Amino acid sequence: MPRSKSKSVSFHEDVTNDTFHLSEMKISDVKGSAEKRTMTLIGKNVCHDSVYINAAKIFQGIRNKKPKDKMLVRYGDDSVSPALTFEDEYSQRVSYELAFNALKYQELLEEILLDSCVYPCQSIPDELTSLLVVMLYDLQDRKFEAREIFDEEEPVAEVRKIEHFLYSFRIKLAAALARYRIKHDALSIEYILPETIRKHEQRASALPLCVWINTFKTSLQDVVRDLKNKGFTEVESVSDFNHYTYCMDQHCHDVLFFPSSLKEELLNSDLFADCKLLLQDKSRSLAVHSVQALLNMDGDVIVAHVGSHLTIAHMSALRNCSMSRVFVCGVKSSAKADELRNLFNHMGCENIQLLYEDFTEIRPTDPRLQNAKVILLIPQCSGLGFSNPIDFILSEHGDAGLLKDLLQGSVSKDKLCRLAERQLTELMHAMKFKVQAIVYCTSSVYPEENELVVKKALESGVEGHKLKRFRLVPPVFPTCSNPESCTDFFFRTELSEMSSGCFLAIIAREKDSSENVSVQDILARAASKGLLGSTAEETRDNDKKQWKVTEHGNGVTASGTKPKRAEFHHHKVPSPSNINTAVSVSKAVTKLRKKNVSQPVSYVQPKKPVSPAAGTGLPRVLKHAAHLPSIGKVHGRQMLARKARAERKKVVLKPVEIVFPPVISPYVCPQPGMPNSSSYFDRTGARSVSDRALPPPLPKSGQTNRAKESAVAVRVLKLSSRFTEKKLAVGF
Repeated sequence: MPRSKSKSVSFHEDVTNDTFHLSEMKISDVKGSAEKRTMTLIGKNVCHDSVYINAAKIFQGIRNKKPKDKMLVRYGDDSVSPALTFEDEYSQRVSYELAFNALKYQELLEEILLDSCVYPCQSIPDELTSLLVVMLYDLQDRKFEAREIFDEEEPVAEVRKIEHFLYSFRIKLAAALARYRIKHDALSIEYILPETIRKHEQRASALPLCVWINTFKTSLQDVVRDLKNKGFTEVESVSDFNHYTYCMDQHCHDVLFFPSSLKEELLNSDLFADCKLLLQDKSRSLAVHSVQALLNMDGDVIVAHVGSHLTIAHMSALRNCSMSRVFVCGVKSSAKADELRNLFNHMGCENIQLLYEDFTEIRPTDPRLQNAKVILLIPQCSGLGFSNPIDFILSEHGDAGLLKDLLQGSVSKDKLCRLAERQLTELMHAMKFKVQAIVYCTSSVYPEENELVVKKALESGVEGHKLKRFRLVPPVFPTCSNPESCTDFFFRTELSEMSSGCFLAIIAREKDSSENVSVQDILARAASKGLLGSTAEETRDNDKKQWKVTEHGNGVTASGTKPKRAEFHHHKVPSPSNINTAVSVSKAVTKLRKKNVSQPVSYVQPKKPVSPAAGTGLPRVLKHAAHLPSIGKVHGRQMLARKARAERKKVVLKPVEIVFPPVISPYVCPQPGMPNSSSYFDRTGARSVSDRALPPPLPKSGQTNRAKESAVAVRVLKLSSRFTEKKLAVGF
């Protein structure tokens, strides 16, 4: 007798993309997508004997255990974990679904066996009680009809024996079930479940389908065009869904959402058959996009756990346009490595490297990982934030005990402590690597696995003194439409009808303050410390030398202001950058005839510095300076003297820049263009290093006392000679 159609549809609706692709890997890639889908659908309508065996083993490990004095149905010894062998992903999924359903209705199934007097039975040992309960659930789900068996199926003696035994008592078993429903006033067995479990299953069944675009196979534009040709319409959000509609995700640019009612149709479409669209929970897409936002073009990624192969493939697709590699830890066996390679090749991934060692066994100095910039850590967790526990167990290699925890509504304290301790160990080990950031993601609802783990790791100081400390940074998503949701240091999504629950945290190394300073600021800071010497810019020409001096107070700043420069021909005039106020004496002698004699620029400390009166219009520097044969040597000695004096005396002084005027013959006519303003010295009363007063103010215009002019010229020559001999230093 054929199997009921409702059961077939029920199983088919629960199949996710992981199952779809793994089952198709058994089929040659040369065959068309239509043939592959036909073969897959045939497989989904068959439940082999091995499925019952595996389901019984899973149920044996997660069943509710009662005290011995209240135990009416006895089970075999479950001290040893049974070995599970699955033919394919579909068989694995159906086995877990049968075990989970048997767990949910364990009390009902045991009551049916006892009320119908089918149990106890001497011909059935306690070791087969789990198989009896699992097959009883499947029998009542088929409306107590016989199972369809194919000739090519390999029979299992224990399964055939239990199946024949239950089918022979099907009338008594159906009557016992009817009495139980009447007693509990239940329209169906689903109403027997606690309300929390029913709501959880309703949310899981109504959850929108989340898919990401495999850019190895297609692009967003091509997918949108294909969906439009198939009659789909894009809407703004999930709340606007109306059958053949879809919407873009607000956080991830390559993620789409579809109504849950279209699951069967989408799984049988060419987009899924050709691995262009891949079905996966959004929490994992958030994790890989967080990693992508932290990477440059060439940084490698370390995936600490194998987890879901879809997460690895998504990370690989995001790094497709770069030179990055994705290192996956914990493959463990060559058989697993071959399986993953086949899956990744089928999806088009080419930049993935598999590592056999567990993440905690790999040294932070491993040469293979020296170019790694970000670690993606998705540790094993309680998983109560995941909508579909079967999906979580299959895709993330989770513990089957999650099914029991979900029914109880909580995780035992001992189990939670073990998980948190393992998560802390892995996160602290990740912090020892020379990476820029770590993305930590769980599907837990407990702070012990989320915030507390991150905070304890940051407080541990496991990085040591050689590496910079980690700190929390807010997650940033490329297409986040609500920036306010990205300001918190922890990103969370609550379990609802729209999404599963997840926790996301990013820790990054602290940056030097210099990384936030412009290049101009760094150069200015180095110049102020005397690390760059003089800020004068020297330009050489083959025929002549030309020197430029940066005017003090107008150097390059962080805002990009360009310095003003005055040109001096033939000779360089030193001008250190750490002088903030420098005034050039433009004219010390008025009405003196000019001669091409020049003195080197020096700096003296004014006795009582007084700013010149506003509006005087004093020029900063002389426009012309004559040759001085030993100017280069004198300037070199001045630089050495300046450094020596700066080390001996740390007194902060306010120097001024003085330029000695040329001494001219009294019988030469003055050259036009000489500035006609009073000297800065008569205003400041400045003195030389030897405490000798500088020349007094020159006579006013119109005076022609040549004797006085000659006396002034002689004094200036003597004073300039003394300055040269004393090796006056700039800034003192």
